[in-house]
Amino acid sequence: MVRTKKVRTPLIAGNWKMHNAREQTRQLIGELKPLIDGLSDVEVCVCPPFTVLAVASETIGDAEISLGAQNVFWEEKGAWTSQISADMLLDVGCRYAILGHSETRGRFGKVDDLLAGRLHYFGERDDTINIKARVCLAKGLTPIICCGETIDERQAGKTDDIISSQIRACLDGLTPDQIETLVIAYEPVWAIGTGEVCGSDEANRVCRLIRQTVRDNFGTDAGNGVRILYGGSMNDKNAEELLEQSEIDGGLIGGAALKADSFATICKAASFAAWNFYI
Repeated sequence: MVRTKKVRTPLIAGNWKMHNAREQTRQLIGELKPLIDGLSDVEVCVCPPFTVLAVASETIGDAEISLGAQNVFWEEKGAWTSQISADMLLDVGCRYAILGHSETRGRFGKVDDLLAGRLHYFGERDDTINIKARVCLAKGLTPIICCGETIDERQAGKTDDIISSQIRACLDGLTPDQIETLVIAYEPVWAIGTGEVCGSDEANRVCRLIRQTVRDNFGTDAGNGVRILYGGSMNDKNAEELLEQSEIDGGLIGGAALKADSFATICKAASFAAWNFYI
């Protein structure tokens, strides 16, 4: 049996969403560090809330864990109440920033009646994501750009059109070299927080569509180099099957990132999947 390393290093990024205060942050990262110590051929990242980024950075120390933020604003400073700049994130040790998550776009997979009437408060769009991506890349912060379709769009047969349109708009004006360094996360909105998961074949198909869209618009090198994550309810039970797919270069993990053992299991699955096996 021959093992051949894949071209792209898998990335497992844990999106903590609105969870964990300081002590919980110390505990979770403290539990995670020994579980992934010495793990090779995979990059591990945690994306806590803004309020605990500093604590997370201190707790990570010299461990092989990258730090990411859940959003960023495009201005450096000024009268922008509630916003946070790329420079601020870099100062606290961030390497990544999630842009355009379905929840910041107001495209939730499952909502209650009270939230349904307030979705207009979540106003992220493809053009604002594009502006943020430009700023991140200029500052040396790597964007994780999210795309994905709702259940209504999928049932109407619009998945491919929606995904391709989002990718073209979010990457508009970027250079092929810039695109080759960033990360794209496919998150089928209907599979976020619902327990539903795309079949691995379908997830891989959409990730292949994303890669081909990048190739068609920005060239072969950009398409081959960009890492594409799957972000729809990946967990320790289904990660191995998803990560074995040829076009899936890792995962943007939600609920499973809040438990050190579950998150570590996904990281180990990604490390194993970083190698192709030939008989």
